[in-house]
Amino acid sequence: MSESDEAKLAAATWVREQMDRHGLTLDDLLEAGCFAAPPAPPAPAQAVPRATLAVTSTAAAPAAAPDAEKPARALYRNAMGQSWDGTGERPEWLQRAVNAGQTVDFFRVG
Repeated sequence: MSESDEAKLAAATWVREQMDRHGLTLDDLLEAGCFAAPPAPPAPAQAVPRATLAVTSTAAAPAAAPDAEKPARALYRNAMGQSWDGTGERPEWLQRAVNAGQTVDFFRVG
């Protein structure tokens, strides 16, 4: 048995133990949203034909606005790569983890 298989088996055993400990069923977990579909991966960039790449105008592209906000730095991230900057409501993935007994600090980045 590979190390990965052993880790999966250990995780499944832990989940079963927690479900038994708290009297949870699979229906309870489904109802709580624990198995929501992960976000779809970003669409691949489409190739642009070479002829389209030719410059047709001498006008420069507009510069970015100087007061444009930079995206907030992620303070929390899960294993699926979902992140949260700590402002506003907790995202669903983090709330589900907290409801399952995990602490918010577990997901803190750096």
